[in-house]
Amino acid sequence: MNDLVKLTARQAVDLLRQKKVSPLELIDAALERIDETDGAINALPTICADRARDHARRLMYASPDDDAQRGNLRGLPIAIKDLKDVAGVRSTKGSPIYAEHIPDTSDKLVINIESRGGVVLAKSNTPEFGAGANTFNPVFGATRNPWNTALTCGGSSGGSGAALAAGQIWLATGSDFGGSLRIPASFCSVVGLRPTPGRVSHGPRSEPFGTLSVEGPMGRNVGDVALLLDAQSGSYSWDPLSIPAPHKRFVDSADSPIVPTRVAYTPDLGIATVDSQVTEVARRAISIFEGMGSRVDEATIELGDAEETFQNLRGAQYVAGMMPLMEQHRDLLKDEVIWNIEHGLSLTPRQIGEAEIARGGIINRTVQFFETYDVLVCPTVLAPPFDVDIRYLTEVEGTQLDTYIGWLLLTFALTLTGCPIISVPCGFTESGLPVGVQIMAPWKEEGYLLSVASAFEQAVDLSDRVPLDPRSVV
Repeated sequence: MNDLVKLTARQAVDLLRQKKVSPLELIDAALERIDETDGAINALPTICADRARDHARRLMYASPDDDAQRGNLRGLPIAIKDLKDVAGVRSTKGSPIYAEHIPDTSDKLVINIESRGGVVLAKSNTPEFGAGANTFNPVFGATRNPWNTALTCGGSSGGSGAALAAGQIWLATGSDFGGSLRIPASFCSVVGLRPTPGRVSHGPRSEPFGTLSVEGPMGRNVGDVALLLDAQSGSYSWDPLSIPAPHKRFVDSADSPIVPTRVAYTPDLGIATVDSQVTEVARRAISIFEGMGSRVDEATIELGDAEETFQNLRGAQYVAGMMPLMEQHRDLLKDEVIWNIEHGLSLTPRQIGEAEIARGGIINRTVQFFETYDVLVCPTVLAPPFDVDIRYLTEVEGTQLDTYIGWLLLTFALTLTGCPIISVPCGFTESGLPVGVQIMAPWKEEGYLLSVASAFEQAVDLSDRVPLDPRSVV
């Protein structure tokens, strides 16, 4: 492993700022690492090295007075999840429908990052249309977990999580509907942040007022995630929910750790069956908050109706966004995508209305909850990483799961709150598999969330475990 890929994103940016390393040197280091490791994990199937070098040279040869062009990322190579278009680069969405799609324009999220000095080097693998939390698709195949290449890296931002853990890239984007930033972060022992809807602008899109799916950053540690969130944040005329960037940078929040006064901890959100290995690791981790001086109570938001509510809202959104694809290309869609659309079509207007009202109730209870507690903490995933050849879990600790996303309950239940949530590594099972915890703060409080997550990360002291060489056996 070359020394440059071992750097954190912030360390690499500092070297770029001091001109002690060039963007071209970082591109070469990343390509060397991808060549060494991607045969084992298949995280970054699409590389755009020439495009990246062209961008890097423009940044290097810009006027010394034009510091804004270099932005806060200064020419750092990054990976973009393959659900977002990058101009001139194969952008497949993991689907045979778009297997050879090369767009002329980039998504606004990509434009933002590039305008702030991010150099797009690769597209990270994703399940077909991001459906499911095991990263495989018929275009590129499966992405494997660097901690054990026989196991899944999670998803749907699985390529991003695996690439970060293996040291192929310093920062990567992801998206999160039912947990797609948080689950691979937990399974790969990296950090993923689902922000408040509107914090990261994107588009144009067909459903501009949708709030269940958001874009967000992934990195190897909390400070790196804050760096990318600074690059991603800001308002955009095509995104009516977008929020202006805060006056205080997110990296400054990450550099100012805060110990929360009152922490609510729940092993299962009161609604899930959680693998005993995960419960044990998370329980040990919560003692870290107590050791820092927080008062920890076992408490949670009432989420008894979350599973049905999410499934129905998800189904309705799939109908709105993907029914035309099913009508034209049903034979090319995977079963899980079709299931979501057909579930949505089976709903009555009354059921959809009741789901909206139920979500409103969850949001109102969340407001009341944060009148007492500073943060909510719980495990990210109800099981450790599992066999990559299993499409999804159907059973946990003897409890049968009714749907293909039943095992994502701990993440998608919290999606309904609309709050910012970060997954941070908290420990390992006896067999050495990563476990993460979710930390959730009130709406638009990403700065505070990063400060708390930074304090926890420093206390748990696991961030130096990545990058690592992919392991065929744990």
